[in-house]
Amino acid sequence: MTAVTPATGMPLRLPAAVTNPRPLVIGLDVALVTTGVAGPGWTDVIRTGNRRGEQRLLCLVETAASFYRAADFVVIEGAAYSKANQAGHDELAAARWMVRCDLIKRGIPFAVVTPHARSVYATGKARWEGETSREVKGRVRDAVALRYGIDCTGPRRYDEADAYVLMAMGMDHLGHALAAVPDSHTRALAGVSWPDSLEVA
Repeated sequence: MTAVTPATGMPLRLPAAVTNPRPLVIGLDVALVTTGVAGPGWTDVIRTGNRRGEQRLLCLVETAASFYRAADFVVIEGAAYSKANQAGHDELAAARWMVRCDLIKRGIPFAVVTPHARSVYATGKARWEGETSREVKGRVRDAVALRYGIDCTGPRRYDEADAYVLMAMGMDHLGHALAAVPDSHTRALAGVSWPDSLEVA
């Protein structure tokens, strides 16, 4: 989705008289080549290009920080442990932890959401019988379009949709749900380890 985002100059702190009382929550679906990122009303993708190793990780964290540096809260997708032996697992784990460490350094609270919880919040189920993981991601993308009016298109549409659901979960947890979500979906919130220090509205 084409949009003005924090990284491209969207104002993050408005005068008190016109500030929306909603917190700024950012969702991150961290990956080595393309990371989905989202905030209320927009999605984007972080691309690391041809970089490898430490240079790729540094690029990812620095670019991600351009989106969340003024955020009140960040929600990150955690590891899919069923894929623990996939190529690049060690580097991907490092990427997630580097983002988390950067958030701690900046004093920004965050939560980590499992892929299953993200799917449940979006579609009501973690898995759909007879469907591949890609087909389930398609359901998540469709749910984002129908529930929030955010039409994620293009080759990285699933990354963007995943990030949007993560952000929406954070908003819901804080008492600022972006849309009505049925109980069969919001049950996913109970399984997330939300930070104790974050004040819920």
